[in-house]
Amino acid sequence: MQHNVLILDFGSQYTQLIARRVRELNIFCEIFPFNHFPNDLSSYKAVILSGSPYSVRAEDAPHPDLSQIRGKMPLLAVCYGAQYLAHFNGGEVAPSNIREYGRANLSFIKDDEAFFEEVALNSQVWMSHSDTIKQMPTNGVLLASTKDVANAAYRIEGEKTFAIQFHPEVYHSTDGKQILENFLVKIAEVPQNFTPNAFVEDCVKELQEKVGNDKVVLGLSGGVDSTVAAVLLHKAIGKNLYCIFVNNGLLRKNEFENVLHQYKDMGLNVKGVDASERFLSALEGIEDPEAKRKAIGRVFIEVFDDEAHRIEEVKWLAQGTIYPDVIESVSVKGPSATIKSHHNVGGLPDFMKLQIVEPLRMLFKDEVRRVGKTLGIDDELLGRHPFPGPGLSIRILGAITPEKVRILQEVDAVFINGLKEHGLYDKVWQAGAILLPVNSVGVMGDERTYEKVVALRAVESTDGMTADWVHLPYEFLMKISNEIINKVKGVNRVVYDISSKPPATIEWE
Repeated sequence: MQHNVLILDFGSQYTQLIARRVRELNIFCEIFPFNHFPNDLSSYKAVILSGSPYSVRAEDAPHPDLSQIRGKMPLLAVCYGAQYLAHFNGGEVAPSNIREYGRANLSFIKDDEAFFEEVALNSQVWMSHSDTIKQMPTNGVLLASTKDVANAAYRIEGEKTFAIQFHPEVYHSTDGKQILENFLVKIAEVPQNFTPNAFVEDCVKELQEKVGNDKVVLGLSGGVDSTVAAVLLHKAIGKNLYCIFVNNGLLRKNEFENVLHQYKDMGLNVKGVDASERFLSALEGIEDPEAKRKAIGRVFIEVFDDEAHRIEEVKWLAQGTIYPDVIESVSVKGPSATIKSHHNVGGLPDFMKLQIVEPLRMLFKDEVRRVGKTLGIDDELLGRHPFPGPGLSIRILGAITPEKVRILQEVDAVFINGLKEHGLYDKVWQAGAILLPVNSVGVMGDERTYEKVVALRAVESTDGMTADWVHLPYEFLMKISNEIINKVKGVNRVVYDISSKPPATIEWE
């Protein structure tokens, strides 16, 4: 893999967006915590320091060792990074008289600077800080100002070190991508060679070198990630890839049969295993979301291990782990505060004795889809919405029962099929239904009912890191609500979730 740009994370909510923008320039980049990054930086061509919720004046502020970076390679410091370079190198950072947050415009741009090439005066930028740089660091050269921020951007004389107090990675900074391109391409001379074709070529070669003639087992889910991982591995090692698709009893309606049929024409060696009763038995009486995930993970490993033992001399387990899984499982202070556990991040129990291979570990979801298109995978499959590993168990709030699974499968089928029939499916990043642990009073056929409530959820996103709820047409929601209540026994009320991420997550559990 090309290690071209290193992003040091200081805990900013925008760090992942920096990576997204860099990759949009066809430049590969990686995020590392500021206090735990590679010792060998020889393969990197530039470094970016992220923002942070901390103040550089605080005692517990992130304090990175930049001795191997500063002055030795191109460096771009964003927001906290810019204040850090100033504060500890002869400048002054102080509380701002007004909180500098939101849109601002560049009122001054220094002439003939490659960093601001093709960026017009009055260009809009996004500020997000309560401190400000009162005095630039030693050898600092002012590059740009706004009405309220005198030292909005600077460079350090004699170095390829640049700093900005605004965030170029957010969409509100209209020329943010141009500024990143100026720094990375024109100043740091980083090659723009991170393309789907190049990734496939490099990945196949790496897989062949890593795995050799060994046998690999992969748990297919029917989703985009595991499918693209399977096709990549198949391209690299052919018949030595063994795919197992486990029915945990928590899939969508008819999903098990449909997915197996879909894989028939792809040349993959796939075995379907129906372990529904085993999973539902393990979930009986469990209400806590994390306990559900752990129970499902444990049973999946047991079932998967049973099947893997039927394959002689298998040595590797392949997983469809993607970059957001990795990012959300690690933070600048080690393991992050658990929002949710990821079923495909981390190691395996000792008894499995398999090595892990994760061909998509460094890709965002939209990049996985582009790689899949390069591999010739059908558009319908690549366009499938993400579906949680624990399946409908985390969309049934409270304890799981076969009857609740039946109800939710029926509701979900009405909703998803309705999106497809009305041409809305491809306009939504992810959609599903949630069975709530409450009953509500209703009237059906002149009789009082006391039945279940379901919530419908549809979001727009690029990679799942952030998401906005979708403004589905009222007429569509009315039709789907009526159809669910009329067709699904046990439901008498439908609501629509209008929460975005953050502060809510996409899934309810």
